[in-house]
Amino acid sequence: MTLIKSISGIRGTIGGKTGDTLNPLDIVKFTSAYATFIRRSKKSESNTIVVGRDARISGEMVKNVVCGTLMGMGYDVINIGLATTPTTELAVRWAKAAGGIIITASHNPRQWNALKLLNCEGEFLTAADGTEVLAIADKEDFEYADVESLGHYTEDDTYNQKHIESVLALNLVDVESIRNAHFKVVVDSINSVGGIILPDLLSALGVEYKFLNADATGDFAHNPEPLEKNLSGIMSVLKGGGYDMGIVVDPDVDRLAFICEDGQMFGEEYTLVSVADYVLSHTPGNTVSNLSSTRALRDVTEKHGGKYQAAAVGEVNVTTKMKEVGAIIGGEGNGGVIYPESHYGRDALVGIALFLSSLAQKGMKVSELRATFPNYFIAKNRIDLTPSTDIDAILNKVKEIFADQQVNDIDGVKIDFPDKWVHLRKSNTEPIIRVYSEASSMEVADELGKQLMQIVYDMQG
Repeated sequence: MTLIKSISGIRGTIGGKTGDTLNPLDIVKFTSAYATFIRRSKKSESNTIVVGRDARISGEMVKNVVCGTLMGMGYDVINIGLATTPTTELAVRWAKAAGGIIITASHNPRQWNALKLLNCEGEFLTAADGTEVLAIADKEDFEYADVESLGHYTEDDTYNQKHIESVLALNLVDVESIRNAHFKVVVDSINSVGGIILPDLLSALGVEYKFLNADATGDFAHNPEPLEKNLSGIMSVLKGGGYDMGIVVDPDVDRLAFICEDGQMFGEEYTLVSVADYVLSHTPGNTVSNLSSTRALRDVTEKHGGKYQAAAVGEVNVTTKMKEVGAIIGGEGNGGVIYPESHYGRDALVGIALFLSSLAQKGMKVSELRATFPNYFIAKNRIDLTPSTDIDAILNKVKEIFADQQVNDIDGVKIDFPDKWVHLRKSNTEPIIRVYSEASSMEVADELGKQLMQIVYDMQG
């Protein structure tokens, strides 16, 4: 059983002992700490907090505990129900709320859930704010409302439609061209909220669709991370012909992967690359992605005359860097598209609409569009942590060994070679070290990753 406390919230497996897992007592503690932080920060005059959740089996239980706790802290709650992460982010802004809590463990398996914490802008808390929430939780420094000051509870299921309308209204979403293209797509919404909102989005765009794993039961039909090894079902359907592309989202619909018309992966790293290429072709500017993302975004950005910058892994780190450099688009190589014209958050609905706009305007097949981008290969490996693992010692050793190369240590250690790179970092969401490496072939990328993994294994004994 696992409980991970980080600056972005609390994540864990359901069931087990207090302090070891995500259970009702810990949910109360961290929700109380968040509400205390919001009150003390005084960044909003609102007394409302928005709550949304994905379709996880544990979601109803967690939602009830969260909403009750917020009311006990004196906050009015708007429960928007089954909703995507970006929908909840936007709802905070539209409701002029003091903050929001998203109940989702994103790509983690079904036994996991989490509380993701938002500020009054509908954006994830900064590192400093997240650290303050954790400190308040450790001290259990809470004061609950008296009976006259308890919060009120309302439900509002209108935000999915508002989200769709906001996507259709974006200047670069070419609704007419998409409708005229008469696309036929297959969608894997992995038994979560994508199966609720994406049919309405695609219908509004005039796209014909077939859904796999559509029922929002939270009983995921396969591992919910949108990686090739988990997507044999939808890839098989596309190989059978008759469709223009495949669309895959994770349970909270902030990650997005495409599949070509022939059943081959477009590549999750190329979701952001392709959308950025389209946006930059109309509105040149700067871009940002995290250190573990493909170099292809840098190449595409420079082709359009912009400047690319890298940020530490984590959505808030990417959005902070985007604001700093005035990036017009950014995101993460895991299929996360952040388009400030909409909002500062990863949003698969925005990514789908912009990608279809690009495809319709260019009149290309998806495989043909993929062939227009620089070709890199990323190997994504992991090392499970043990209680005795000394991560700092491992990272320092790696920096020593590769001191003659370009080393970036703002988030773990990334070693940049002239024609490849490798990045080691402790995961924010799982008890593992992620080892990502990129090169001009998968064999070279994987070999580089395995070389670094062996260093770690040698140090672990």
